[in-house]
Amino acid sequence: MRLKSTALALTFAAAVLAGCNDTLDSFDPASVSNKVEHPLPSSILAEMKAKGMERTSPIAIRIFKEEGVLEIWKAKTNNRFDKIKEYQICAWSGRLGPKVKEGDRQAPEGFYPLSPHHLNPNSKYYLAINTGFPNRFDQANGRNGTNLMIHGACSSSGCYSMTDAQILEIYAFARDAFKGGQETIQLQAFPFRMTAENMARHKHSPHFGFWEMLKVGYDNFEVTKRPPDVGICEKKYVFNQQVADGKSLSPTAACPAMTTPPALQMALASYNATYSKDYAKALNKFDGKVWYDPTEAERKAIVADQRKGHDLAYAPTGSALKAGKLLKIDEVANPANPAPAATAPAAIARIAAAPANQSTPAATPAGQAAPAPVAASPAVAPTAPAGQAASVPVPQPNPMAAPAPVQTAETGKKPFWKFWQKQ
Repeated sequence: MRLKSTALALTFAAAVLAGCNDTLDSFDPASVSNKVEHPLPSSILAEMKAKGMERTSPIAIRIFKEEGVLEIWKAKTNNRFDKIKEYQICAWSGRLGPKVKEGDRQAPEGFYPLSPHHLNPNSKYYLAINTGFPNRFDQANGRNGTNLMIHGACSSSGCYSMTDAQILEIYAFARDAFKGGQETIQLQAFPFRMTAENMARHKHSPHFGFWEMLKVGYDNFEVTKRPPDVGICEKKYVFNQQVADGKSLSPTAACPAMTTPPALQMALASYNATYSKDYAKALNKFDGKVWYDPTEAERKAIVADQRKGHDLAYAPTGSALKAGKLLKIDEVANPANPAPAATAPAAIARIAAAPANQSTPAATPAGQAAPAPVAASPAVAPTAPAGQAASVPVPQPNPMAAPAPVQTAETGKKPFWKFWQKQ
């Protein structure tokens, strides 16, 4: 009888230990013998089954800088995507806004197609997934930089850095999706969730025009719950557009005639009607105020205790939402007032006069569904005088990216909106 009780106790202890391995807090990545093929935890697999997801179904990755959050969305059997996992980003460098050039410490923002070529099993940061920066939009706008990754080690210089335990799972999600036949995983990197309140709060940012453009893609995903088809023309992103006469899109050429699928257009109209009302309310809430985007050092200061017990390279950065603050515009505009000097004058000066090449005008190409009307944002100076060619730096090639295919109207592919009409 005693032997039977002992066996039951050992079985229970083994089950408890196995359960611990399903939690990131207690899991030791150094104990994994084959990190490239390490399976997802049983708890995640069980949740997939409950949500109607196949283990190898497609995924999408969404990043929200300000909150410091990375989300994994996965396709269900009804072809809609649902969030399956959310991770707190351990470290990201720079501030809100797109990456512009090598060495600016900015983490990318935009839409990036990831292929199996972007997985790096031999990264010195445990495991890594290349973000694909610069993509064709970045290249068309003269932006450059190399080796911008999602990786482990919790140390960033332009990357989105996770803990080793987190990147082990994120890598497994991507690996399984590619094994299931997904050709490209869409990475959507946003400065923040593009809600009416957040857009109103950031309306004074020099990057606001660029963010308005990203918001069209954000809205398409919110409405359809599918990663949007992304095109680039006139140096701008366009989303879910039908191109007339099978014409191709060129990142630097004028956009051809394009239309939004009728069912999607109706859904976006309803979505934007609600958004416009919410945005008007948010404008009143933030009237006379400007959001202070904190420095990387200020973000690190609020999570300094998290470095205890780790090596010096471990450098978590806190949430920009928690470290930021609202300031009164009249205080910011009055140099005689000592209040801004006590809060962070450098950031206030940056809000008023950011480099022109760090923002993109929000003009909407022909045929593209425009975002809901918003208040006017600060004017952006042109990068070169009228009639004079701008000096554009040559983007450095991404060493891990596969050759970019020529963007043409596809045939034989079932359009995403046909799936959407099922619901």
